[in-house]
Formats: sequence, structure tokens, C-alpha cells
Amino acid sequence: MKTVGVLALQGDFEAHRKAVERAGARAMEVRAKDQLERIDGLIIPGGESTTMLKLLEAEGLTSVVREFGLKKPIYGTCAGAILLAREVTHPPQPSLNLMDITVERNGYGRQIDSRIAKIDGDFEAVFIRAPIIRKVGESARVLASYGGDPVWVEQGRHMVTTFHPELTEDSRVHRRFLEKL
Repeated sequence: MKTVGVLALQGDFEAHRKAVERAGARAMEVRAKDQLERIDGLIIPGGESTTMLKLLEAEGLTSVVREFGLKKPIYGTCAGAILLAREVTHPPQPSLNLMDITVERNGYGRQIDSRIAKIDGDFEAVFIRAPIIRKVGESARVLASYGGDPVWVEQGRHMVTTFHPELTEDSRVHRRFLEKL
């Protein structure tokens, strides 16, 4: 059985752990470099991207996670999508530069503007201070959109959503990630 690590520095990593298990894989919370050696893929959960960057740096994980992503799949939700992007705006900030996307932080507005919406007909998407993907490179593929903006994108082994599928009972997004392992 494949093992998916969930970066457990900040954000709702517990919900992702449960979603991975519902989707049919083993989940492991990741807080240290040596744990990356024991997983087949990594999820970077939602949270606050600048805080996550500081915690990654403080734990000595920034370059290690980036190197992991050069070999194995990473899935980022919300703040995780921001961290995987090539370019981040509003305001600009560093990222892991693993996907050819440009992401605008808090693109849908503040916390009060958070919402649950239907995307692609029957898919429930929970947006919480969600970023907007403003640009998608040629090698990336849009899997779902909301209001004309990409909200689920994959590029090679990596994948991002600007919404939180771990907050629903729908396992389609996590199952798609498991296919990349």
C-alpha cells in the first residue's frame, strides 16, 4: 500500500490524513526531513502560505521538500497551491517553483468571502480565503474551473486545488493524486 505524507506544520493536515485514508492509501504526518524518505507522495495542506514558508525554513525543510518534488508527486491545496507555484502575487512571495502557474493570494477576497460552490456541475468545492490561479503554463492542464478561473490544475506528477476537497466526503481529488504515486 502506498503512503502519502501530509505536511503537518500548519493547516488542516488532519482532514487530509483522513481523506487520504478514505481514498485508499496510508497517510503519515510529516514534520521532519527523514520522514520524506518513507513516503510516496506529499500533500501540502491549506493554511497561511507565509507562515508555512517560515516554518519550512525554520525546520530546514524548504530545499528538502523542493528536492522531493523533483522526484515524487506533491499535491497542494489552497496555501499549498501557492507554495507550488512558479510565481506568487498580491503580494509577491517566494515559492517552491514546482508548477508553471501564477497564483494570486487571497484572490477571492477575505475570510468573510469564503464559500461553498458547485464546480463542473456536481463537484462541491470549499473555498476559504482562496487564491486564484491567474496563469497556467503550456505544460499544465486545467481539470476544473470556477467563475472562469482554474481551480484544479495538474502538471506532470504535481497537482493543486485552490479549494479544500478534504473538507468534503468526496474522494475524487485525493484518488486522482493517488494515481500519480
